[in-house]
Amino acid sequence: MKKLFTQYCRLALALSLIMSASPSSALASQNGAINHTISQKSSSSRSTAKPRPNADRFMVAVGKASYYATRFHGRTTANGETFDMKEFTAAHRSLPFGTIVRVTNLNNGKMVFVKINDRGPFKKNRIIDLSKAAAKKLDLVDNGIGRVKIEAYN
Repeated sequence: MKKLFTQYCRLALALSLIMSASPSSALASQNGAINHTISQKSSSSRSTAKPRPNADRFMVAVGKASYYATRFHGRTTANGETFDMKEFTAAHRSLPFGTIVRVTNLNNGKMVFVKINDRGPFKKNRIIDLSKAAAKKLDLVDNGIGRVKIEAYN
């Protein structure tokens, strides 16, 4: 429990740091495909930038989420980390590794922040694969999949 709390605090801290950074320019099409360009900003401009509502959000998509757990626990993810189903992480097809994503379950309004550290999902009709900890927080474990909104931040 303490480890989960620590991970959640780290994600919250990372998000607060990210929220003060300048946004990347991006367009999200209606089908959830992402076209993004990452602009290189100096670290000095990031510390002086004033956050605006939704200024750092660069992608929003709605679709189905699933989760992966026991079978992949302990394996190496696409970015080289070891997958831990008890951490708040996720797999996405195209978002850069380290991107913080807010995932909201549209059926119950529950929300969680996850860090992208893997590639997937490999099912055509899904937009994100969550770790078991994130799926549990969203109440998706029993059904296995659920309708979610994802908002990516840089």
